[in-house]
Order: sequence, then structure tokens, then C-alpha cells
Amino acid sequence: MPKFVIEREIPGLGDLSPLEIQAASQRSCNVLRELGPGIQWVHSYVTQDKLYCVYIADEKELIHLHARKGGFPADRISQVFEIIDPTTAELAAEQGLKDVELPAHMTA
Repeated sequence: MPKFVIEREIPGLGDLSPLEIQAASQRSCNVLRELGPGIQWVHSYVTQDKLYCVYIADEKELIHLHARKGGFPADRISQVFEIIDPTTAELAAEQGLKDVELPAHMTA
């Protein structure tokens, strides 16, 4: 199943109490159970005014449906095509890839 990152703008999110965060999580899980196995919540990152959620779903429309049914914003939904971390660079070095130039649009 494809993986997605959902950006949700929620002003003051970082000021919510742990009980309020728990209530929102429960609402999300209830909607997910209703929607079935074609959509799964992996985890989320809470910032002051935004929530970044990682989901696995058969299709993007299921994420929109989850947001509507749960009353959550879904301001941007982006499909993940690759996951990279520091080990990505280590693997490249092991394979002898050094100083590969980035495309111009990726450099400042």
C-alpha cells in the first residue's frame, strides 16, 4: 500500500492537553475502524500549529474520507516515494558514490 504524509493546520495544537490529544486520537481510530483495512495510521508529529500524520492507504481518497468523517483538516496530502536517512548516505559511500551533483533545482 502507498504511504502518505498528511499536513493538518490546527492553530494552537501544541497547547492541547494530553487528554484532548487522546480524544482526537480515539476519534481518528474510530473512523479508521469504520473505513476498514484499506487505510492505516502509522504515527503523527505534533507541532505548535500543525499535525503531520503518516498513513498507509490503498488510495488518497480514503485519507480525504477519513478527514471528512473525523472532522479533521487535511490541508496537504503527499505520497511518499522514498524514505531516506543517514544510512542512505553510508550505503552510497560503500558503493563508491562520492560527490554526486544534485540537480540545480535542489540546491540553494
